[in-house]
Amino acid sequence: MKTPRPDISALAAAAGVPGAKAAAAAPEAPARLLVKVCGMRDEAALAGVAALGPNFLGFIFAPKSPRFVGEVLAPGLVRALPPTIWKVGVFVNETTANILATVQRFGLAAVQLHGQESPAQCEELNEAGLLVLKAFSVGEAVDFDALLPYVPFCDYFLFDTKGAAPGGNGAVFNWNLLQSYNLPVPYFLAGGLGLEHAAELAALRLPGLAGVDLNSGFETAPGVKDAGRLAQMLTQLRSGAPTL
Repeated sequence: MKTPRPDISALAAAAGVPGAKAAAAAPEAPARLLVKVCGMRDEAALAGVAALGPNFLGFIFAPKSPRFVGEVLAPGLVRALPPTIWKVGVFVNETTANILATVQRFGLAAVQLHGQESPAQCEELNEAGLLVLKAFSVGEAVDFDALLPYVPFCDYFLFDTKGAAPGGNGAVFNWNLLQSYNLPVPYFLAGGLGLEHAAELAALRLPGLAGVDLNSGFETAPGVKDAGRLAQMLTQLRSGAPTL
């Protein structure tokens, strides 16, 4: 039985970003950046970060990642998170069957694909009723034409810094490469973002920019987030902006 697809219209509208399927051109910058905190795997840190009310919490299910959830985090803890927080499973070149099994076990509502997944797999997960984020690594240039086949099946793109690992390389790429973005799918910025970038991010205006993905820049150890530093970041990002 097909899982009912989550309704993202309210979230998108609150951020000032049209849904991917509804946009005819690159969406305008949101009134307030959405915040995704990724790489959660510590129970105490999870509770502290969830209390801050980020829009998304990401859980990595890639065995080679130092933030791999594995058996460290009980599925019930993820299921018990407030319904206002989108629970995202992050996968790297995983089969659709395994992704859906993990989604069911942890009660996830969204998936982030951080490998070489095809548009066809994005379509499968889209049809399963999941919010789909597709990540792309950015080096010295971005080939937007290569993203076109993914447009019909993704709700968000995520641009991360190209490095040795699929993600979590802890480095910032040149955001100006996105000034010419002209696709209808809103996106997240990722890659080495820290508290030192808060003011610049809050003032950043890029076509299609919807939110930021926070990870290693707010850790005391892999998968253990510093809720105090994240609270400062969220305060600065949300300062003077309307409440979601």
